[in-house]
Amino acid sequence: MRYAMLILPSANRVYAESSVGLTGAELEIFSDTVLGGELGDITADEIAGVPYITFESAELDERAARYLANLSSIYALFAVEGGGLLRPVPLIRLDRFDDDLITIPKYAGKTNEQFTKLLLNATVMGSAFAGAMLDRRLVVLDPLAGRGTTLHQAMMYGYDAYGVDRDQKDYEAYSAFVQRWLKEKRIKHRTESGPVRRNGKVVGRRLQITLAATKEAHKAGDTQRIDMINADTTRTLEFWKPRSVDLVVADAPYGVQHGSRTADRGLTRDPLDLLRVAAPVWADVLRPGGALGLSWNTNVADRADAAAALEDAGLRLVDSDAHRRLAHRVDQAIRRDILVARKPG
Repeated sequence: MRYAMLILPSANRVYAESSVGLTGAELEIFSDTVLGGELGDITADEIAGVPYITFESAELDERAARYLANLSSIYALFAVEGGGLLRPVPLIRLDRFDDDLITIPKYAGKTNEQFTKLLLNATVMGSAFAGAMLDRRLVVLDPLAGRGTTLHQAMMYGYDAYGVDRDQKDYEAYSAFVQRWLKEKRIKHRTESGPVRRNGKVVGRRLQITLAATKEAHKAGDTQRIDMINADTTRTLEFWKPRSVDLVVADAPYGVQHGSRTADRGLTRDPLDLLRVAAPVWADVLRPGGALGLSWNTNVADRADAAAALEDAGLRLVDSDAHRRLAHRVDQAIRRDILVARKPG
């Protein structure tokens, strides 16, 4: 059978121009990982002047359609029948909450929501837990969390969302927004927050929230966790045990308006400086079989150098032609790419 996937419109014009190619690569990664490689002839196409991604497959069963429903840029999926008629395929997404959890926050430097979802998806697919994407409550850590776009996407999927960021203003903005949002949505939750002390000294601030998507979920004990830390990312293991996280998803500073700090060098515009120091810490917090997904600006850090930093941390690169097609332009100064690496075991 032939299927046609309608691409979700993007408010970001530049990302919209890249979204067809990115969706084709993402679809191929899903096919190779959880769909038995059964999707073929993946093609960018136009139907009645509207861009689609089309592909061939045996008739999709319910589980296969559920995987595809979570592609980052999918808007609708159709089976192409005789005479070019399009029959809608039901899409059952993982989404547990209203999408305004992700779309409401607006601020300078916010990562495009569709790209955040693509990065998370690619990381899940690179892990040993890809087949459990629809069934297991994975634990996602964003070690450069900013104001929480990755954490919000993990929440949407029903996963536990952990974050670290050293910027106090970002931490406070995230904390204020997520608590207000939960109250306005009348979502049952419990919050604990305050300073974290070690040997009598404050080493960070912590926001912990336990929540349930529905009243029925709360009664059944079906709860999710948010755990956000205001501290340096290199101190991650002071807050979570080694081998306690399934996925690490990091959007590295782009080296233009953004910067990062390392303990020994202070502010730097080079994400490789941060990566070389932090990647071993991030690798230690991963469970065996877990994956790290990294996005960064290739104009300030070469792909081979970024890959070497991950491999030096003991991770194994998950690479394919589809992964190498995830690079795309953001603006004149930024060309963004993705690397995925798995922890052996």
